[in-house]
Amino acid sequence: MAYLCELGAGQRVYLENQGVQTLVTLISSSPGQQQQASSSFTTGVWSSPPQVFQTPHGMVLKLTSEQGEKTLQIQGSSVTIISGTPSQKDSEELPVHEVTSLPVSPMPGIEPMEPMSPMKMSPMEPMKPMNLKMGDMQMSMNPMEMRMGNMELRMDSPAPNKQSFCSQCGTSVKPEDRFCSNCGHQL
Repeated sequence: MAYLCELGAGQRVYLENQGVQTLVTLISSSPGQQQQASSSFTTGVWSSPPQVFQTPHGMVLKLTSEQGEKTLQIQGSSVTIISGTPSQKDSEELPVHEVTSLPVSPMPGIEPMEPMSPMKMSPMEPMKPMNLKMGDMQMSMNPMEMRMGNMELRMDSPAPNKQSFCSQCGTSVKPEDRFCSNCGHQL
């Protein structure tokens, strides 16, 4: 069972009984925007349609279920359960209409987006060699190498007579080293 009530000033409340839970969704609309916030309360299975009252202190929702009567209060965008039933003096009952689902209304002046078509990837091209040079620093890709002054770092197997460095801490290591002497990282 689901119900909708127009609260005025672009605000509506959607009420749905889902088993023993009551879902309360506040929907606010104004030019160029629409917001909604939902809260869920354990109220039991409704035995009669909900009632909505406008009071001097906000809106009051009265729900009757097999567990008794529950009263919810709406103030601004906040919904809370209140104990007892507030005085209905100076209150006006608002009409509640049965609906099949949560209403989704398009915003005026804004067209809905068309669904996106699936993305297609073109075949990957092999990576082209890339070389960068700045002062005494030089970097090339494929194979990856980096040189600064007389230091060199290569990402492939180290060549004999060339300086190598630990990939963890940057300490100079020898080609025959299995572990870094500084941090213990396995080379």
